[in-house]
Parts: sequence; structure tokens; C-alpha cells
Amino acid sequence: MSEIREIPSSLQRFERVGAHTHIKGLGLDENLKAVRIKDGMVGQEKAREAAGLIVQIIKEGKLSGRTIILAGPPGTGKTAIAMAIAKELGPNVPFIQMSGSEIYSSEKKKTEVLIEAMRKAIGVEIHEIRKVYEGEVTSLEIKTAPHPYNPYQRVPESVKLTLKTTKEEKTLEAGASIAQQIIAQGITEGCVIQIDAETGRVVNLGLCVESSKAKVYEVDDRAKVPRPTGSVLKEKEFVYTLTLDDLDRIHARNKGGGLFSLLFGFSESKEIDSEVRATVDEMVKRMVDEGKAFIHPGVLFIDDSHLLDLEAFSFLGRALESELVPIIILATNRGITTIRGTDVKSPMGFPLDLLDRAVIIATHEYSPEDIRDILRIRAQEEKIAIDDKALERLTEIGSNSSLRYAVQLLSLAAQNAKCMKRGTVTIEDIERVQSLFMDINQAVDHLRKYEMKMLYY
Repeated sequence: MSEIREIPSSLQRFERVGAHTHIKGLGLDENLKAVRIKDGMVGQEKAREAAGLIVQIIKEGKLSGRTIILAGPPGTGKTAIAMAIAKELGPNVPFIQMSGSEIYSSEKKKTEVLIEAMRKAIGVEIHEIRKVYEGEVTSLEIKTAPHPYNPYQRVPESVKLTLKTTKEEKTLEAGASIAQQIIAQGITEGCVIQIDAETGRVVNLGLCVESSKAKVYEVDDRAKVPRPTGSVLKEKEFVYTLTLDDLDRIHARNKGGGLFSLLFGFSESKEIDSEVRATVDEMVKRMVDEGKAFIHPGVLFIDDSHLLDLEAFSFLGRALESELVPIIILATNRGITTIRGTDVKSPMGFPLDLLDRAVIIATHEYSPEDIRDILRIRAQEEKIAIDDKALERLTEIGSNSSLRYAVQLLSLAAQNAKCMKRGTVTIEDIERVQSLFMDINQAVDHLRKYEMKMLYY
């Protein structure tokens, strides 16, 4: 056997650490009491306990007609709590995050943007029983014929193949479309395939571990799967997890088409007709009644929701009364401010009728102890080693300036330590990056200092 030598690659796997990748849940105990540090959450005990009660109400289906508002100063964990609510509801629960400014588009109406976001936040788990041919390909013969427009070129005309399971062996003949799929997917003898008896869709499941090719090829990137059991022709249950928006687009492109049309893509349209959505809703309700589908209401989180105008708020208030609606969470850091598009001042910039039907959760500024623990968790998430003195200095900066500024300095200090060939972030790294970058207060002082030299227009 020839010698195989691995060549080390200069490329490294790219890992992106988001602002809230450490959030795993609300961090509550069995009595719905907040544990100070749990599931990536730190502090905000009252807000987390309030969110825990909301989660229980949602699971019991009793939040109908109400929305959730997270109100508090910037950087107090409103987005983290919204994500934690979605995590608590289950792994299949969609979480759609948007800003209030996203509804203002030159291509779509404001209500259309909101409808699309809400339907993206509603998952539909579809169970479908289909007849399929499944087995290991033990023989494969593809017949070709001259191209109808080019006699010098040959195209697949039909295919004859034998499928084998642990129970039986069956020979099949199929047409040109299945032959083309077999060629396109590189299916050869020894592969385990699946052919839909109704649509003719071919799926290559991998290389059979019992085949001779699996024993010959020591280096092969194909998945190794066991030889299927039972009969070659069988009924199998397929589970698809789509959203209402996916179904809308499928139905808009191919009315009456099957679910497999999603696999072949669909054209983007600016707006979807309301009749299409009504048809999809009826279809989903019928499938749910027949036990073929299950609905997973997700979470639609609208940050900076004070940027919504009166028309958008009116639409949300009406949408809360419908049957197929996700959990809508609005977040804002405004106090008494003007409702966009009007001269009316209102708490958080929301209409009073919407506030009257909302469950409002308040968030508060973090204590220095909370800031220290959050920075420690962020350091672990970003795989940063930091000594105690540097952590204390960052905590002090976070208390005097803001938590977000301290988290930014943490990443910058880690990069500075890396450039200095140090494996641990020290207080010297913190002091250096703090001298290079400004927080909001320093930025304001800087602009005032050079106010006369800057352009007004």
C-alpha cells in the first residue's frame, strides 16, 4: 500500500463568537427561582424569574392576545433574556430577531415585512409517510441514446439497477430522469440509495459498509452506512421542519406542489398574496387536525421597537388576536418619548392600548459583581486567559463606563496580548487598549475639544 502523508494546512477553522452565544437558558431552578450564575445568565434575577413565569404560560397556551415588553437601559441584557426565553421553549423553536427600523423598506409595505417576520417565527413540523425503494446498489447499467438535437452526443435513456437489503434483492428499471440523477450524484455499485416511488427523487445515503468498495477504499470521504433492513419497497416516515414563510413561498411558486419543491428552490418575490397565505393556513390546520403536522410557535424579537410607527403598532395589536401568531417580544431603552409619526408622547414610545395588553418586564443596571462575572463568562466563551488584576480593572471600567465597552476592551486586550507573545491578558494589555480607544464619554469630550474645527453640515 502506498504511503499517505498528511500535509498540514495553513488555513484554520473560522469560529465566530456572537454576543450571546453563551446563553443557554434563563438559569432557573425547579421552583422558577433565578440562580445568580447559570446557563450563561448573570444577575437580572427579577427579570429572569418573570420570564420564567411567561415561559410556563406559553407552554400552557395561555398567552393569547398578549405581548411581552422588555424595558431597561442599554446593555442590561434585554436581548439575552429574549434568546433565553426561546431556548427554554425547546430546541425546535424558531427565534427571529429584527430591529424596528427594518420595516421601512422601499420594496415592501411595513405590514408585509411584519407578516413575513411573524410567519418565519412559526415552525411547522410535518410528518409524511411515503413509499420508497431503498437498498444497496449491487448492479448498475445505464442505457444511453443519441441526443435528439445532436447525433454526436448521447444522453441517458434508462437505467437498470439491483437493490439489496438484508432481507431481499430486487431489480428495477427506471426512466431518464432517475438515470440523470444517478449520474449527477456519482452513484455507483456499493452505494446505498433511496428512490421515492411517487416523485422519483433519488437520495444517495452513502457507501454500504458491507460492500466490497468500502473494504477496498481506505481513504474515502463518503459516509459509511449499514445495509438497509426489511424489504426493498417500504413505507418510511419523513419529517420536515419548515416555517409558514417557507410554505408560503413554495405555494406561491407552485400551487398545489409537494413539499419536495423546496429542494429545487423558489424565486424571490417582493410580496406574497394574502390568498396564498390563507390557503397555506388552511392546509396547515388540516394537517394538524389529521395528526400529520405539529406547530411550534417561535419567538419574534423586535429590538429598538420604539422605532415602529402607529400603523405598525396597530397591525401588531390586531395580529395578537389571530390563531397562528408567534410569541412577540418588544424591547426598548426609551423613557417617555414621542410615538413615531405622531405628536403624542407615551411611555417607551408605545400606544397606550398596546401597553395595556402587554406584560412588561424591567431590566436594571448590573452591579460591579455582575459585570465581573459576565466578563469572566465572556472570556471563557472567547477562550481568553485573563489574570485577576486585569479582570478587576475591566470590571472597574465596565462600572464607570458600560458593560459593552468593557467586553470590547476584553477582545482587544486579548489581541494585544497575542501580539506581545503572551498567553494571558494582563493589566498592561488593558491599559494599552484603553489608551488607544475611547468610550462614549471620552468621545464626547474629544468632539467638544475640536468643536470649532469640525463641519456642521
